[in-house]
Parts: sequence; structure tokens; C-alpha cells
Amino acid sequence: MDSQMELQYLAYKDKLDKGELDDLMTEYGDDVRRYAYAITKNREQAKDIAQEVFIRAYRGFGSFRGSSSVKTWLFSITRNLAINEMKSSYVRRIVLFEWVKPAGVGESAETAYLEEQSVREIRAAMMSLSVKLREVLLLTLEHGLTMPEIAGLLSVSEGTVKSRLHRARQAMDRKRKEIER
Repeated sequence: MDSQMELQYLAYKDKLDKGELDDLMTEYGDDVRRYAYAITKNREQAKDIAQEVFIRAYRGFGSFRGSSSVKTWLFSITRNLAINEMKSSYVRRIVLFEWVKPAGVGESAETAYLEEQSVREIRAAMMSLSVKLREVLLLTLEHGLTMPEIAGLLSVSEGTVKSRLHRARQAMDRKRKEIER
């Protein structure tokens, strides 16, 4: 699909067909995966969560009320799945195991070449923020959600979103200054 606006007609449907699901995945798949990664800090988990988001969207499309954008609805599903995943004892054991086990093979030469050092430093600084701060920063900068959309997605007031965004920007500015030293 050419734009997100073209998918807004879905608010008037009760059920998705496979073509429409494909359109949703094409339009929002990367955003959903990146948002899941921002919460979990694990690429494989983020991919699994993204797949589950679209499965749930397909099966439960009748629950989409159209009071928010399709993107915001998908992000809400993503957030709930990612948080539930992080709470699971299985995930805590795996993360602990990865922390304790010896380091494995590093990045491939191709990946290392493609990733610029400053981009990694900025991403690392973002990922070191608390989930609450990182979440609003990424939803604003990477995904272009508005304050009201973020407030609705996170079930907090717009003032809380603005406050978190301000604190996130301040923290990133401090981290940037540390990196520059």
C-alpha cells in the first residue's frame, strides 16, 4: 500500500482477508518489530512478537473499534505481548543464561561494516533508558505517533507523555555529551 491513510478503511470492516493482512504486514511490520525490540531488547523475541501481533490482529480484527489508527491498535497489541513476554519466567531464565554463558561468535564482518559506530552509540544510549522513557521517545521519533495517540496506547495522560518525553530527551542529551568526551 502507498500510505497509511489507505488502510484506514479497515476501521469499517469486521474481518480481514489475507490480502488485507498482507497489506498490514507490509505497511506496519517493520514498525511493529522495532517497537517490540525497543521493549524487549532482543531481536529474536521482537520477530516472534511481531508475528504474533499480526496473527492476533487477523483473528481478532472484529475487536478493532476504529477509535484509534490501525497503527496505534497494532502497537497496543505489540506492547501488551512484549510486556507479557518480559514478565514470563521462561524469558527471565533465558536472559540470565545468556548473561552467564561465555561470549559466542561476534558480528559478521558485513554487519560490522554496514553499521556506523555513532549509530550504534546512539542506539545503545536509547536502549539504556528506562522502558517508560525509551518507549515514548521511540514512539515519537521512529513511529511518528502524536501525544494523544501515545497517551491512549500507554493508558496515561498526555501530560505524562510530555513529561516522559522531556526526561528522555534530557537523558539522551546527557548521554550524547558523555559520548563526545
